Amino acid sequence: MAISHTQVRSSALYDRVRRVIPAIEWPVFADDVEAILDLKRQRNAVILAHNYQTPEIFHCVADIVGDSLALARKAISTEADVIVLAGVHFMAETAKLLNPQRTVLVPDLQAGCSLADSITAADIRLLRQRYPGVPVVTYVNTSAQVKAVSDICCTSGNAKAIVESLGVPRVIMLPDEYLAQNIAAQTDVEIIAWKGHCEVHERFTPADIRQLREDHPGVTVLAHPECPPEVVAEADFSGSTAAMSDYVGRQKPPRVVLMTECSMSDNVAVEHPEVEFIRPCNLCPHMKRITLANIRAALEQNQHVVTIDADIAGPARLAVERMLAV
Repeated sequence: MAISHTQVRSSALYDRVRRVIPAIEWPVFADDVEAILDLKRQRNAVILAHNYQTPEIFHCVADIVGDSLALARKAISTEADVIVLAGVHFMAETAKLLNPQRTVLVPDLQAGCSLADSITAADIRLLRQRYPGVPVVTYVNTSAQVKAVSDICCTSGNAKAIVESLGVPRVIMLPDEYLAQNIAAQTDVEIIAWKGHCEVHERFTPADIRQLREDHPGVTVLAHPECPPEVVAEADFSGSTAAMSDYVGRQKPPRVVLMTECSMSDNVAVEHPEVEFIRPCNLCPHMKRITLANIRAALEQNQHVVTIDADIAGPARLAVERMLAV
């Protein structure tokens, strides 16, 4: 019996992820993967996927992958008519800010973020009253409304550069308290922090790292800067998801643990079969709301379309564009 083009394509895609997806699970994904690939072609669509997406999304249907900064930069250059953001809602808003004429879809409207929920535009207005003249640096993990009343955005990968680019002695940096504290330890700029935390990264502790080192001698520990400062201090390296991935590719540690969202390890492991990944599995419940099934539904039914009021979009876009210009 002849082998169909679909079967060949499905087999090739599974070859990419066979180290992290058991063969028995692949048939559950294959139909949706094939349908999504066809729908992308029919609709001239691209899928942007964050590093925390599961491997069947990240490696099998995504066109552009990376951390928040990479997705923001690459979203500008796409020529697609439709952008599907496989990530949380603030990321879809950022894609829409940078692509106002394109249709941007988010597969699940409930895919939120504990950091985005921790701060409002009203909070920032009060901070400006308390600290007049102090610029507000806002993490991209925030709503468009919050970005709109900020001076400039940042990501975990460029936060230090953004803070120092302003040429001022003091900044307000929000909403992630731990990211602000970790950046403050690297710069002479005084940083006024907010009390927001990532529900994934705040759960890691120094005791976790010490136990990992005891259980897995010689393990290299990489920590995301949204982790508490005492966790970063215990780690061998701290950086954004992109920086952690680059570190593994550059240093090729025999054994490594990534103190971040669980799927990140699976996605990096696909590219580095020679590295043993120890997985402390803290899952982001919001990222895990994105599935192949609802990506397919988004493309089939044109749901859920991201819209931003014009009076918010203009100043929010400016804050993001200022970040990208640094």
